[in-house]
Amino acid sequence: MMCNPYALSPSNTYSCRPRRGKLKLFLGMAPGVGKTYKMLEEASLLKRDGIDVVIGWLETYDRPETSAKALGFEVIPRHTIKMGGLTFTEMDTDAVLKRQPQLVLVDELAHTNISGLERTRRYQDVEAILAAGIDVYSNFNIEHLESLSSQVTEITGMVVRECIPDSLLEMADQVVVVDVTPETLEERLLDGKIYPQENIEQCLQNLFQRSKLVALRELALRQVADNIEKKEIQEAARLNNGTSNGHVCCVHERILVCISSQQNSQRLIRRGAIIAECMNAPLYVLFVNNPERKLTKEEALYIESCDRLCQEFTGEFLRVSACNIVEEIAQVAKSYRITQVVLGQTRRSYWDLLLSGSLINKLVRSLTDIDIHIISNGH
Repeated sequence: MMCNPYALSPSNTYSCRPRRGKLKLFLGMAPGVGKTYKMLEEASLLKRDGIDVVIGWLETYDRPETSAKALGFEVIPRHTIKMGGLTFTEMDTDAVLKRQPQLVLVDELAHTNISGLERTRRYQDVEAILAAGIDVYSNFNIEHLESLSSQVTEITGMVVRECIPDSLLEMADQVVVVDVTPETLEERLLDGKIYPQENIEQCLQNLFQRSKLVALRELALRQVADNIEKKEIQEAARLNNGTSNGHVCCVHERILVCISSQQNSQRLIRRGAIIAECMNAPLYVLFVNNPERKLTKEEALYIESCDRLCQEFTGEFLRVSACNIVEEIAQVAKSYRITQVVLGQTRRSYWDLLLSGSLINKLVRSLTDIDIHIISNGH
């Protein structure tokens, strides 16, 4: 008989807890999109269905709608710490573990705890709660994701001090993007629904500029799409005995530039890099070496220079050996889940093409679900 993780004993605790808790994250592009409200809304439905839900930490910032949504929940009292004549409060993780609810709501996942506590970061408190078999709903803004902090700084001009590791996003059982348009968020700000009126003008001059919100929104949506794709690949690999040969829906653009020892290859790389930058996509450069033909010294040096150029554009250079170039390109495109391929216009003669066929035509037939860009040889 399988253990139901939401089956309650007479003492209102789990009858069994063999599993790790499940983590659901609510992600937003900026403060005020409604992450906390959405988290409370979903938790309210579970509470109505009899699930034991408590609030471990909640920040309403005096937002009336959020405060109203929190009514009716049991709240775990905060842990009070006195230091240097000042009083601080933090989430009482030990009290949550002792209470053993089925689900705990934890606001502001990226928060840094006051010094002296057993765990320095709130996400570490969440990890301890999950390890005890308790489910967690939590939230954060895209700016707090560790791998994106430098990119966020470029967009906003602000240095992000508190980050959460990407591994936390990857281990989440569910990630929900709480999305509104930049225009809607600006209206909320002007209506005083996010910050007090005296702070609005400063916000409009900083984070809440329309161009910054558009960029942050795109970053959040792309990050979650990429996360979904990674999990689909892992699941496909699991179902196919460790290989990712199963069909996976590709939701993130990936650019592959196919080069040769011809002198237009660096031009192709630069064109591919432009496409990759515009689409915020990873760049791959592929050179298929025919083992039956040895490269000259000049050709080998040229390929090395292409490798260096690829690295300058933060791309990944792929060098493989194969007699059948078309089959190899198709295989690489499949393995790396390529969505767009960049090729150079052929220099072969009319009679050569007539006798052996065009490489481009063969690839068009092989790469049926991939866009192909043909770049002319002109300078």
